[in-house]
Amino acid sequence: MRAVQVSRLDGPEAVRVVELDEPAGDGAVVVDVYAAGVAFPDALLTRGLYQHKPELPFVPGAEAAGVVRSAPAGAQVSAGDRAAALTMLSGGMAQVIALPPEQVFPLPDTVSFEAGAGLLFNDLTVHFALTQRGRLSDGETVLVHGAAGGIGTSALRLAPALGAARTIAVVSTQDKADIARAAGATDVVLADGFKEAVRDMTAGSGVDIVVDPVGGDRFTDSLRSLAPGGRLLVVGFTGGDIPTVKVNRLLLNNLDAVGVGWGAWAMSHPGYLAHQWSQLQPLLAAGTIAPPQPEVYSLQRAADAIAALENRSARGKVVLRMRD
Repeated sequence: MRAVQVSRLDGPEAVRVVELDEPAGDGAVVVDVYAAGVAFPDALLTRGLYQHKPELPFVPGAEAAGVVRSAPAGAQVSAGDRAAALTMLSGGMAQVIALPPEQVFPLPDTVSFEAGAGLLFNDLTVHFALTQRGRLSDGETVLVHGAAGGIGTSALRLAPALGAARTIAVVSTQDKADIARAAGATDVVLADGFKEAVRDMTAGSGVDIVVDPVGGDRFTDSLRSLAPGGRLLVVGFTGGDIPTVKVNRLLLNNLDAVGVGWGAWAMSHPGYLAHQWSQLQPLLAAGTIAPPQPEVYSLQRAADAIAALENRSARGKVVLRMRD
């Protein structure tokens, strides 16, 4: 089989497409992969900068979609089923994968393989962020940073279905605004001066939740944009810098700065992934949540796809087409 491989930690330019043996499927669900998702941790992994450091050489990729080749009794899927799969951190960018049954999920017929490969990592993270950590209530307003990226577009797609009445997208450049609107944003503002724009469009009341996968120097202004009792959800740091917070800002308006570590939570709470998928799958099948519209790269352009996450040129979710 063909697979993407990282053999040295020199960044995306060191990524190669190689021939590897197919994995054994004893006790696992074996999936013929048609598309594989690309996420920001993949870029970090190519430089050895992620907290998880697989032994070299390794295959990156946290998620995939394809057709089940075989499955053990009791799995959620059977041979011939369309499926979405989570490797969690690495191994997904291969034409055949073998995973524990609890990490493979039935994919609705309404969702393409390319969209399916872009669903799980971001959508399950955002679902966890908004429901478990953010306590999103009906009618609330959600501000989304990095709104043209994978987490950002996922938040814009999911928030209305989970009860948000309004979503405000923050983008770095004007050309990313259309991506945010296509993902469902109610309003779009530029990162430069977003605090003042949000104050004006909320008549000074602020927003209830901020989804922040960017970090960096906008963190304090995000806190200032929250309504009393608001929650700032710390999802990641694609901006490069990890911000700090003066906790008196939290005290004055009863604000929460909340960590969103979906992977750690899922691994320590058996059955949580299945619980999440049981809530999201019907919404996807019914069209209540639109599937992502990923930017699709060929397998041979895997290095370019990962680089797009590192240099922040990606438009929405990035996916590799694994088969011609």
